[in-house]
Amino acid sequence: MNQDYPTLDSSVTETQEKRAFDFPITFEFKIGTFANDFVARDASGRTIAYVRQKMFKFKEAIVIYPNEDKSEPLYKINADRVIDFNAKYTFSDRRDQEIGSVGRKGMKSLWKANYDVFDHHKNLEFNIREENPWTKVADSLLGEIPLLGLFTGYMFHPKYVVTNAQGIPVARLSKEASFFGRKFTLDKLSDIKQNESARILLALMMMVLLERRRG
Repeated sequence: MNQDYPTLDSSVTETQEKRAFDFPITFEFKIGTFANDFVARDASGRTIAYVRQKMFKFKEAIVIYPNEDKSEPLYKINADRVIDFNAKYTFSDRRDQEIGSVGRKGMKSLWKANYDVFDHHKNLEFNIREENPWTKVADSLLGEIPLLGLFTGYMFHPKYVVTNAQGIPVARLSKEASFFGRKFTLDKLSDIKQNESARILLALMMMVLLERRRG
């Protein structure tokens, strides 16, 4: 990959790891594919990750590639148990070294999405919280109504805020209006270090796939 740009690749040099990503970043799901694939692009439109969810697995298995060529994985996300509400999802790099994890925050996630993000030492680093759960409920209910369901993508837009350990908002993921497929935009709200950005992105990638299943 071109090393002149920020990257999700954990093998880049120390100087590059300290660079911030070029926000906003978009997640756009592929249309017409059997798998839950989506592409992450930075503000310039450059692909920074291609996310593929392996199908028919007893445990969640996600692979993140640098681009749509899918030549060599950059990261993997694996569940610690068979698909379960309380599963924990561990991030590993291309050297199979654990770099962090994300998991639902117990009973708080029954009503609205609430996830904790941990670093490689298992220290709590960030929290991801759904801002208005009623938006997702309405989106899911109206989506079941013939014809009217086609317009829910333009009517309801769930938002998820990322806060650090001090409770300060650092980023927000918002679902964008669209007729077909799904598109999300990640905006930066305050300074984020490069290694923190990678964990936030990986956590949100996993969360989007899990929440998509819920509706």
